[in-house]
Amino acid sequence: MDKLPTHVAIIMDGNGRWAKINNLPRLAGHNAGMLAMKEIVRCASDMGIKFLTVYAFSTENWKRSMEEVSGIFGLLVKYVASELEELSKENVRVKVFGDYSVIPEKAKASLDKTLKDTEGNTGMQFNIALNYGSRAEILRAVNEIMAERANCGGKECGAALEEAAEGGNGDIIFAPITEEELSAHLYSGDENGNVPDPDLVIRTSGEERISNFMLWQIAYSEFAFTDTLWPDFTQKEFTEIIENYGNRERRFGGRK
Repeated sequence: MDKLPTHVAIIMDGNGRWAKINNLPRLAGHNAGMLAMKEIVRCASDMGIKFLTVYAFSTENWKRSMEEVSGIFGLLVKYVASELEELSKENVRVKVFGDYSVIPEKAKASLDKTLKDTEGNTGMQFNIALNYGSRAEILRAVNEIMAERANCGGKECGAALEEAAEGGNGDIIFAPITEEELSAHLYSGDENGNVPDPDLVIRTSGEERISNFMLWQIAYSEFAFTDTLWPDFTQKEFTEIIENYGNRERRFGGRK
């Protein structure tokens, strides 16, 4: 396929509405959404897409009922347990964007096993944005940079500040943060293999907003919105969106 996107990011939206329409509990919608995600991961891998990122659980999703939150993480454990063998067979490497240290221990243990068991795979990288929020990600990156600079190449920060106040070289601390430096400290940065910015962002369910998702990385991404609720999102529709992307002309702010 011509102009296949290197990195596709998906905001998987509509599980709750799907459940309501079908007179089912919300957790049934999340289960159906997990099954849809399984199919899209397989399809993306088969197509040759190098990176797939899905928005699985945001920092704001903790506001939902404990029953729903617990159920979502229970489904995550179920998905990981049932799909780990296939992910490895498909040579898919799994990474997590977000602070997943605070999720329930059973879910965390399942993810730790998946990350370890797939770390040597060389096929598509499947990034799960979990307990993820882009503003928190950017703040984390800036704080990491400042903490690293506080050591000032082996000096204590206080000593370096004192030196700067006396007319010495304070450039290490006060140098402007570059785009490259900030990008390297995001979840998509060095710790997860320096993932390229998404070429294409897909959002399901008819909503047309970003919802605090990869704000830095999607500055020049193409967008595709569909009215389809996530559990009904098929490999066929995904493929059609990818084909449509191939017909777009990307200018990155320039003119042609």
